[in-house]
Amino acid sequence: MNDSQRYVRLGLFVTVSLCVLVAALFLLGWRAWFRPTFTFETYFDQSIAGLEIGAPASFRGVPLGQVTELLTSAATYERNVPIEQRRNYIVARVRAGMSAPAAEQMKKEIDTLIKQGLRAQTRLAGVTGQQYLELDFLDSKKYPPLPFAWQSKYTYLPSAPSVSGEIIAQAQAFLASLDAADFKTLGRNLSALALDLDKKLDELPVATLSARAETVLQSAQVVLGRADATLGNPSLGATIDNAAALSARLRQFADGGALDRTIQGIDEAAQRLNGLVGDNQYDVHVIVEDLRATADNLRVLSETIKRDPSTVIFSKPPDKVVIPRSAP
Repeated sequence: MNDSQRYVRLGLFVTVSLCVLVAALFLLGWRAWFRPTFTFETYFDQSIAGLEIGAPASFRGVPLGQVTELLTSAATYERNVPIEQRRNYIVARVRAGMSAPAAEQMKKEIDTLIKQGLRAQTRLAGVTGQQYLELDFLDSKKYPPLPFAWQSKYTYLPSAPSVSGEIIAQAQAFLASLDAADFKTLGRNLSALALDLDKKLDELPVATLSARAETVLQSAQVVLGRADATLGNPSLGATIDNAAALSARLRQFADGGALDRTIQGIDEAAQRLNGLVGDNQYDVHVIVEDLRATADNLRVLSETIKRDPSTVIFSKPPDKVVIPRSAP
């Protein structure tokens, strides 16, 4: 084997090795360099301690990307702005890995999403307490975009204060209000209130109230005694027992089906009576007319008897009795 063949084989080996190395690196991580990304930035006007470069970014818990840069607006956009006019925001940039169509759609819809309340917010991750960036829809009126006068390098997404930061701010405001409170004046007012209450208690007619209370207690005792007497009356116990027995019988009557049978019998009788009246409606009308005529005759007879009782025995009034006269 001559030297030229050795060099050819050596070059071929080196070439193949480089190709394999490049393919392995591409599969292990370089593929992400060629993946379409969407980069946006957000600004914070408060401390974001705990948020670091490489911290995850998610949308409602779904992994979206990671934080790539943490800068200050003074060093990034406000170098030529006077110190007293600088905003001094914290600039956080996030690279979101997504397909080219998704990235293009995000760029077109970002303004609408911002109007609907899409905000970036720092949150704590579980027990570890690591800060991460969360994208979620919040109240756009409560969390308006921060004002700034520069042109953002990447798509701008408004931010919202972290929940822990709001809690700490409220606690600090409460402590500040306690520091500003005038405890001396409050103590004097409480002392004056205690004195006024003491005077009012001294002015109360304790004896009269005690006598009235005693009278009320005696009346209540009398009422309770009457109630005990009533409850201890044997007649009340007998009444309760009779009511219980009656209730038990009625329940047995209902449970045994007798009540249903009685109602069914009444229903059948009503149906029969209805059919009977319907079939003999004309006869019933004639009978009612005869009964009415009979009642009229009885009424006439009663009036005649009252007026002339003798007509009941005789068919006509009796002859007049002529008393003979004695001869002169």
